Amino acid sequence: MNFTPSNPDFATVVQASFARQGLMRMMGATLDRVEPGVVDISMPYSENLTQQHSFMHAAAITAIADTASGYAALSLMPAGSEVLTIELKVNLLRPAAGTHFVAEGRVIKPGKTITVSRADVFARADDGVPTLVATLTATMIMQAGKKN
Repeated sequence: MNFTPSNPDFATVVQASFARQGLMRMMGATLDRVEPGVVDISMPYSENLTQQHSFMHAAAITAIADTASGYAALSLMPAGSEVLTIELKVNLLRPAAGTHFVAEGRVIKPGKTITVSRADVFARADDGVPTLVATLTATMIMQAGKKN
């Protein structure tokens, strides 16, 4: 879908907000793509983020998916807005095995207050071939003004 952002500085807003996220920084996640209604976040494999079978933990996969879908929603909100997740559902489709993980956040239905978004998370191995490991759907709420 092609969306028109209401804030012409949406990319700067998303980048600045992402830079303040301690969890994303701790996980080594990076903001790779920011377009209206579209945000991609990647994260390298880290043994510190695995579960007992050495797969990436579902919490780490969910964190990048939630963040990508939330920033996709924020990219369409008015200047001065913030976004919060009010509901999400994650389908873990297969073990998260790979060297690199990418969450592709996309807005499904924007709204004035509530936005529905999703994120697909792909694992990439050394061969670079993406494998879908999780899908998240989320409901985001717009908050006016900065909240600390």
